[in-house]
Amino acid sequence: MRTLPRRLGVAIIVAAIVAILSVKLNAFRDYQIAEIAVYVTAVAGLTVLTGFSGQISLGNGAFMAIGAYATALLIIHLGWPFYVVLIASAAITAVAGAVVGIAAARLRGPYLAGATLLLGVALPSIAFVYPGTFGADQGLNVVFSAPAFLGVNFPLTRWQAWVSTAVALVVLVLLANLERSRIGRNWRAVRDDDVAAALDGINVAAARVRAFVVSATSAGVAGALLAVVTGLVAPGAFTITLSIALLTAAVIGGLGSLAGALWGSLVIVLVPTYVTDVATSHGLSSSVGSNIPIAAYGVILILVMILFPQGIQGGLLRLISAFVGPDQKSRTRRTAPTPHVTPSADQPPASQHEKEGTS
Repeated sequence: MRTLPRRLGVAIIVAAIVAILSVKLNAFRDYQIAEIAVYVTAVAGLTVLTGFSGQISLGNGAFMAIGAYATALLIIHLGWPFYVVLIASAAITAVAGAVVGIAAARLRGPYLAGATLLLGVALPSIAFVYPGTFGADQGLNVVFSAPAFLGVNFPLTRWQAWVSTAVALVVLVLLANLERSRIGRNWRAVRDDDVAAALDGINVAAARVRAFVVSATSAGVAGALLAVVTGLVAPGAFTITLSIALLTAAVIGGLGSLAGALWGSLVIVLVPTYVTDVATSHGLSSSVGSNIPIAAYGVILILVMILFPQGIQGGLLRLISAFVGPDQKSRTRRTAPTPHVTPSADQPPASQHEKEGTS
């Protein structure tokens, strides 16, 4: 908790920078800022699940769908304010995450990945089973507007960018403090060696379920933000491609750090737009241009794995330490005194000069 004021300060500075940028940039860039914030929220939750607790998930897109549909239904049928809808959607997704987490607590590795993959594929298809409620492939329209006190001419995309960024920063601060808490230490212990963690008195199953709940809640919040940013909730937005993109972003950014969620989100949001523009400017057909972002993802992922095995964030930390040297914690760990070892019976006792370290 001692670092909470510092994290809040960083969050406020980032919020101010985003607000200034949104004023200077056009509506499309504001939309991209909002989209990046949505992905940061979802990828940060996946970082908790995979990076901190060691559980592989290919179905976090399904939790985003739960949050998005909950948001759409609450706004359409109840007309609640968005901040109330956001809390309710997060709670609904947390319950879903607890159910899935309890069911998957005993699964490991590819079995867990396969179970979450099935969830990511099957859940969005519920919209076709109940078209009267979920709108089938047409989806549900979400009405979201800027507050009246901002004026009638205030751009909606700018307000969406502000709201999405604010929510993403709150989620990051909460997750960062949770990482440093006892719960976060338990997650890392379970990730490193679940048998040793159990012998140390940690409830391994409970720790894994908590990680699922936190990850699902973050994904649900991201889904709620996506609903108000795009204005439409449809099953086509929550295919398995979304879940794979989230995992790819977490790996590219760095699974061991929440800051990596930002770098990974920047890649998966900005790279498709950039390479598509390049393909269009070079006269490539639309069918060819649509496949270039996938190839770009693969190239970037390969380069990151070769150059920065710990992701972009890990590579940045290595570069910084190469220029400024290791931090104080690293120096302290290296210069820690060695433990005292009692000499064996056949070893003569040390002299007074040797005890004092003098010749």
